[in-house]
Amino acid sequence: MPERKPRVWWITGVSSGLGKAIATAALDCGDIVAGTVRRQSDLDDFEAQAPDRALGYILDVTDDKVVHATAAVIEQRTGGVDVLVNNAGYGLIGAIEEASPVEIRAQFDVNVFGALSVIQAVLPSMRRRRRGHVINITSVSGLAPWMGTGIYGATKYALECIGQTLAEEVRPLGIKVTNVAPGGLRTDFATRSLTLCQAEIADYKPTAHLARNILSGHGGSEAGDPDKAALAVLKIALTDEPPLHLLLGADALHYVGRKLGAFHAEIADWAPTTLSIGFNETT
Repeated sequence: MPERKPRVWWITGVSSGLGKAIATAALDCGDIVAGTVRRQSDLDDFEAQAPDRALGYILDVTDDKVVHATAAVIEQRTGGVDVLVNNAGYGLIGAIEEASPVEIRAQFDVNVFGALSVIQAVLPSMRRRRRGHVINITSVSGLAPWMGTGIYGATKYALECIGQTLAEEVRPLGIKVTNVAPGGLRTDFATRSLTLCQAEIADYKPTAHLARNILSGHGGSEAGDPDKAALAVLKIALTDEPPLHLLLGADALHYVGRKLGAFHAEIADWAPTTLSIGFNETT
């Protein structure tokens, strides 16, 4: 059996969490990983894992010019990215009314516009080679949002839409797209990657503020294993026909299933009203 040629991965946000786990799993398979971080110390730690195959870059995904410059360097150094994993991001927690315009824009800048910038930077090379796989790390909160996570969930809703439409646009060009929506993973997301809205309105204590307590209270005891989640991502990267959607974790399956069930039931209940707005055509 011929030896598999190493794939080239570009993974944003490899200093911790799921991004780090995916990068480690890919390196363990003998692949090449271009990983982005925000600090020099994290870059040094990453490259030490596999000095010849772990290629670190300091990158702020909100800087479009640097994103495209980094893409050019990665392509020149590796010959082209086979798998892009859009993983960099963070969560903003608070009621919709509590979120300031500055906080909202910052959340969208990283989770949506940053991800879009990376996608646009890598697509020209993938189109030329007529192959590639874009994997967007979204969230169960983008499919089944809950109080206190509205702005964060909105960014993941947006990334879900971007991934779905991108898949239709690039499928004829040999490029695949998968939206991966994890549930709770035992990483430092609930501590390091969460930002609380600065404003705090007492009326939201029994509703939106519960998200703070739930996420911090479950930090370190989430049911999802990030290393196993990483292996699931490697599995879809190896398959010839990867899914457009992949849920990760029993909680993701439960909450998304419950949300979709309620959605379908409500559509059915109100179908007569839905259909009542057409013109009465006369013959």
